[in-house]
Amino acid sequence: MEVKFHLPGLRRNYPLNAMFAGLLKGHPEYFREGVTIGSCFGEFPTSLWNGGRNSRGDQCSPDYVIAVVKSLNEWGIPVRYTYTNMLLEEKDLEDVYCNFCLKTAHNGMNGVILVSPLLEKYVREQYPKMKITSSTCKQIHGVDGVNAELEKGYDMVVLDYNMNNRFDELEKIKDKERCEILINAACEPNCPRRGAHYKHISENQKNIAMNMRLPKEQQVPLKPWDCKYANGASQNVYTIRNFSTYVSPEDIWEKYVPMGFQNFKIEGRTDDFFVVLEAYCHYMIKPEYQGEVRIMVLKSMQNANVVQVCQPSVLR
Repeated sequence: MEVKFHLPGLRRNYPLNAMFAGLLKGHPEYFREGVTIGSCFGEFPTSLWNGGRNSRGDQCSPDYVIAVVKSLNEWGIPVRYTYTNMLLEEKDLEDVYCNFCLKTAHNGMNGVILVSPLLEKYVREQYPKMKITSSTCKQIHGVDGVNAELEKGYDMVVLDYNMNNRFDELEKIKDKERCEILINAACEPNCPRRGAHYKHISENQKNIAMNMRLPKEQQVPLKPWDCKYANGASQNVYTIRNFSTYVSPEDIWEKYVPMGFQNFKIEGRTDDFFVVLEAYCHYMIKPEYQGEVRIMVLKSMQNANVVQVCQPSVLR
């Protein structure tokens, strides 16, 4: 059985994702059994429809969008846009940039992750070749809700992270092959403000997109997020191992895969490069090759000027 990992990022993490795609093709022996790259998800900054994580201070050119979609698809890797802004209005459907991104990927291979019923209806009508994923941002709790969502014709349903490791419930899901498990969620289990945080991000993303069209003196200040649970920025695969929602590599192969699950999502669109690299090695690379792969990737990224390493000063 294939074990499909869905990797974060179409902009910041694209060089790393491309590196792993090449590594998987050239050195499959480094990877755990059955590993494939199921998709690369995210958005091309700055997209009005983006949600889940904010993006700003960047705007991908049309040529870059075309090149990345083409490159990933040639590797056999689908692009999945994370268009999970939950505050979209009818007028927002006319956004030129987001429609361009969809048109570029509208070839039957790629998809879009959605929350908004308004945007879902629009995508189904205007871009029928796009595969649609139901987002974890919907926070669907319970087996009955998941099974009902699976009946709505989604290509994939991303489960709420609080269902992780509840194997008595997971066993009752009817179509496990179309479910995606978020394996390294940085949020504390049962965070009571997760839904409010998603809405806050959606609101700020709309303001970010609006501010790009306005002179500096007319721009709307972004709203800060203050939450005692907001420690996700400092988390990594090692600091979350005691969370009930953490899924270990051993559990993937020893529990989830035998149950029939195939799709596993690694979050990290806005994480530090080294945190994302460590997550990739942790989950996809065999333990005996992880050190070798880390050094290989870092040296390759350094040689390509993707990461810069400053030499220490000589002590006098």
